[in-house]
Amino acid sequence: MQKSRLRKYAQVIAACGVNIQPGQEVIIYAALDQPEFVKILVEECYKRKASRVTVEWSYQPLEKIHVRYRTVKSLSRVEEWEKAKLQHQVDVLPCTISLVSEDPDGLKGFNFKKMGKARRKKYPILQGYRSQMENRYQWCVAAVPGPEWAKKIFPGCRASVAMEKMWAAILDACRIGEDPVGAWERWNNDMQARCDYLNTLGAEKLHYHSANGTDLTIGMNPRAKFIVSGMTTLQGTFFLPNIPSEELLITPMKGVVDGIAYATKPLAYQGQLIENFWIRFEGGKAVECHAEQNQNLLQEIIDTDEGSHMLGEVALVPYDSPICQSGILYYNTLFDENAACHLALGRGYTDSLEGYETMTYDECIEAGVNDSMVHVDFMIGSADLSIDAICGDGSVVPVFKDGNWAF
Repeated sequence: MQKSRLRKYAQVIAACGVNIQPGQEVIIYAALDQPEFVKILVEECYKRKASRVTVEWSYQPLEKIHVRYRTVKSLSRVEEWEKAKLQHQVDVLPCTISLVSEDPDGLKGFNFKKMGKARRKKYPILQGYRSQMENRYQWCVAAVPGPEWAKKIFPGCRASVAMEKMWAAILDACRIGEDPVGAWERWNNDMQARCDYLNTLGAEKLHYHSANGTDLTIGMNPRAKFIVSGMTTLQGTFFLPNIPSEELLITPMKGVVDGIAYATKPLAYQGQLIENFWIRFEGGKAVECHAEQNQNLLQEIIDTDEGSHMLGEVALVPYDSPICQSGILYYNTLFDENAACHLALGRGYTDSLEGYETMTYDECIEAGVNDSMVHVDFMIGSADLSIDAICGDGSVVPVFKDGNWAF
């Protein structure tokens, strides 16, 4: 892949993704798959006047070894040096960039029950720091090819060929052309106009229907509004948390959903694939589910905590989005969620609430935003999906028809 195009991608992540402000620190989380691109990205962060850039590396096989040999007590302990590190992040509010490249099947055989117990014990401590950073810092999730991931998407190709094809697919999906920054600005303006229209409807519920069996009604939070997936910190800095992105989103009313939703794409979750599944909701909570592959893992996600039984996000993505039209199944939520309408189990987005700027995290939860230690997106968009807004004045307004915008 041409280095000039890779540099443009790094520039988009630094400038549009986290939108680094002069003097900010940056933390990059990356696997060992693309050290050359990480080097380019670090340099671009410094060119944006970052004061310090730190890279934290990960490696899937080590994750499996740690969980296999450590006790739950050891895994759940938050050491004093880790607390000091988290407090530093609270104090300086660094930009964080997460580069996804892992093998979708790389944690097959991973002991999720053991790790889940440890995470539940650690969550109250970690959340204490994270809530202090809520809406106050910029973050971005982007992707680079990993060899096993590339070979899964392009089976039958040599690793080098698969990697080259995957780089091309990622860069196309991320609008890395002659003027990528301008392309993202135009995308944001178009999506903001759609948000503005949806926010005039006064929708109290959204009803989903598809021939595959999806028949779901979701209650809207009266204080929430549709937002572009771009976000603005309380200090006024706009950033794109996901690159690529094709979605509009809203945080629904906690615990107001009934019906059944059929997934239209596999869910890649922590190195394993959940395939051909559905979730049934009753009285606001997931009460039943089935998956042809990794049923137990799907149930583990739902049973993580009280909030993981409920929805935290409703996202609208047209079926004719560029990622969907590429015909590539990425086996990765960052891309696959931007090919189809999706929902998320777990934590909601506080910045979807009107007036969130003056509210504490606890006040947002009291206002109906779902709280959970997880946020797991699953895709339900299809070529025949219809979504109707049921409005406060009794009218029913089509939002999606045949998988695409109805307006």
